[in-house]
Amino acid sequence: MTQIAVLGEPIRTSGYGLVGLRLLTATTPEEVRRQWHELPPEVGVVLLTPAAAEALGPPSLTSAAVLTVVLPP
Repeated sequence: MTQIAVLGEPIRTSGYGLVGLRLLTATTPEEVRRQWHELPPEVGVVLLTPAAAEALGPPSLTSAAVLTVVLPP
């Protein structure tokens, strides 16, 4: 079954854990990129905080393997 993950700063992502989403916390651009490259194969959708999306850049956001959604600021 495909999972949904949330990637970004803990202050912005922690509430999503209450509804069962996988939390991928990262506070620096390096942590964001590491979490992105270590995505488990069962994750098919990733919600990104604006800072996480900026750290990844446009090439990662257009991946054919994972659907990405940038959360509003």
